[in-house]
Amino acid sequence: MILSREREPLAFEDRLLSQDLWIDRVSLMALWNEPVRLFRLANLLREERCGEDVSFVVNRNVNFTNLCVGSCRFCAFRRSDGYLLSEEEILDRVAAAEMFSATEICIQGGLAPGLVLEDYCRILESVKENYPRMHLHAYSPMEVFYMSKNSGITPADSIRELKRAGLGSMPGTAAEILVDRVRKEICPSKLTTSEWRDVITTAHGLGVLTTSTMLYGHLESLEDRISHLLLLREIQAETGGFTEFVLLPFMSGNNDLGPWSQRMGHLENLKMHALARVALHPLIANIQASWVKLGRDLAGRTTLWGVNDLGGTLMEENISRTAGSVETECMTPGQFRDLIERNGRVPVQRTTLYGRMR
Repeated sequence: MILSREREPLAFEDRLLSQDLWIDRVSLMALWNEPVRLFRLANLLREERCGEDVSFVVNRNVNFTNLCVGSCRFCAFRRSDGYLLSEEEILDRVAAAEMFSATEICIQGGLAPGLVLEDYCRILESVKENYPRMHLHAYSPMEVFYMSKNSGITPADSIRELKRAGLGSMPGTAAEILVDRVRKEICPSKLTTSEWRDVITTAHGLGVLTTSTMLYGHLESLEDRISHLLLLREIQAETGGFTEFVLLPFMSGNNDLGPWSQRMGHLENLKMHALARVALHPLIANIQASWVKLGRDLAGRTTLWGVNDLGGTLMEENISRTAGSVETECMTPGQFRDLIERNGRVPVQRTTLYGRMR
């Protein structure tokens, strides 16, 4: 369906609201250049799907290693002489999260040399044995691909074993931009678009829900971003396995890609969140802004442009911080509620899979 200037102003919007239409590439390109219309439509769709609620989850990141054999040009976290947390150190971090009333532990790390499936399972088993009620949101498609290759098994076999070890859901990171031409420039040693899709759809087929993400604002074009969004929409139509879509603005500090990247202003960031809401409607209900990358004030403003979730408290966030984030490592539930209310929305604490806490 192509956007036509001869149509009544709300006819196109009415069809989207009635879920009678999935917007196409041409219309998304046109909306990008009509920010007032884009804002209005994103906000209508947000209200239709989510009402006035804006959610957050009380969680903690555990970045268990910064050792990595990868060569991603956007990474400021990787070190050849870095750390690998012991089981005791990981459990200490989970204990602190438990005292903070966290319901989720997000576990991700670099691709440390020699790690195999057993190593990844052992982390999950240790946490689950000691904290059985904690939801374990762990391991990107790249980590699953890496552990599978090192262990000589398929991603499906790895995911089955991770589930037995306590895996609750997976982050849909390592997506960056799902266009292979761009991936060859920014992350040449990472899995391809088709390999990322294979791991994600395999997880969904095995009952493991995932997030979906986009890293934007580096070398990609608007057309590349739209291709990425349409691919995610296609996967969601097939599997229904994405819980949310998370926009991750590129952080240009301390990495090789920074000097060559775009400089995203506030308006472009807001437009990108609004465009995601429109592109993914009605299949992905939850659109998340990253307060760590945007800063909390701009993240709060995205809730007026189609966003209905602000992510997690985190407690520990090393990846964005090493790339230049000026935000603190933690935002408390009280600070989330205050930020959401200041932007005229209703704060809701949620579980990882979007159950309502209170």
